[in-house]
Amino acid sequence: MPETPGTAITMTIDGHVSTATLHDNPAANALVEQLPLTLTFDDFNAVEKTARLPSPLSMEGMPEGDDPEVGEIGFWAPGGDLVLYHGDVGYWNGIARLGTFDDVDAIANRTEPFTVTIAIQ
Repeated sequence: MPETPGTAITMTIDGHVSTATLHDNPAANALVEQLPLTLTFDDFNAVEKTARLPSPLSMEGMPEGDDPEVGEIGFWAPGGDLVLYHGDVGYWNGIARLGTFDDVDAIANRTEPFTVTIAIQ
């Protein structure tokens, strides 16, 4: 799915505000409709942080899967999770790329659950 300009958002972690951008695609637009959100993220396999969304995102019009890059925001459709990628996970069916975030270092070394507030800028 082509990356297109979308919605500027902020992610606040421990009082530190970093910027991010959500793409203009069906799944990312469904996330924008749920903002603002405060979610608790957990480490998964030392390459991504995941948090359950209150409502699943639309996968209509999205590819069957994707291979997200470090610093991308994604949606894991089978589990209904928002995902922040800080390592290489490879291609998986059920992944949707939603956007990018600027401060990978703010999450990369966290092993304990942490809270992130996501809001439209």
